[in-house]
Amino acid sequence: MNQPLAYVHPGAKIAKNVVVEPFTTIHNNVIIGEGTWIGSNVTIMEGARIGKNCNIFPGSVISAPPQDLKYQGEDTIAEIGDNTTIRECVTINKGTTDRMKTKIGKNCLIMAYCHVAHDCIVGDNCIFSNNSTLAGHITVGDHVILAGMTAVHQFCSIGNHAFVTGGSLVRKDVPPYVKAAREPLSYVGINSVGLRRRGFTTEKIREIQNIFRILYQKNYNNTQAAEIIEAEMEATTERDEILQFIKNSHRGIMKGYIASN
Repeated sequence: MNQPLAYVHPGAKIAKNVVVEPFTTIHNNVIIGEGTWIGSNVTIMEGARIGKNCNIFPGSVISAPPQDLKYQGEDTIAEIGDNTTIRECVTINKGTTDRMKTKIGKNCLIMAYCHVAHDCIVGDNCIFSNNSTLAGHITVGDHVILAGMTAVHQFCSIGNHAFVTGGSLVRKDVPPYVKAAREPLSYVGINSVGLRRRGFTTEKIREIQNIFRILYQKNYNNTQAAEIIEAEMEATTERDEILQFIKNSHRGIMKGYIASN
């Protein structure tokens, strides 16, 4: 790295083969891993921890202080995993004392103008399409796709392999393996296309479908459905993951779709 038109604080720790384009600012207490490319006009603020082979496009701001009036300058971080791409004008705020960090996992694609607020924890292999917005304290699993213009309410959780359609307002927790759509956000089936792409067998997909039929199509409440699933369905990793998600949900899980008259 030898870019005279960028400002890099002497306290930043940057691997030798990182590329920093002109007019970028990198503050103190920043760590950037090998092979990462930082585009022009990027601002990387204190507490950023950026992994290897990442790409951060122009206009992005990483590890800015939380937009939270309770934040008093605590020493928190924003962590970006290896091989993650951050497109133009994305904003990722660092954590507060709640979780002490905001985290984006490995191999993620965060498209232009997305916002990830303080204390969000995002898993690996996620895709957030343009203008998707996460409020504070959100947990997102692995292989989650948020289509464009999706907005997620604070403290919500979205399970592994979920797909949320564009323009959605996520006010309740979204279980793993499902497709979520419509307004209010509702279950519209499982994410069978995504699961097949990731190597799930037809038998495993059918098992997951049967679990969600009990939960969403048999007119049970969530407690009753969970008890029936646990009693009648064979114990598998996917079954147990779904049950645990339901039991751990603080905001309540989204409902099944009810057609309007």
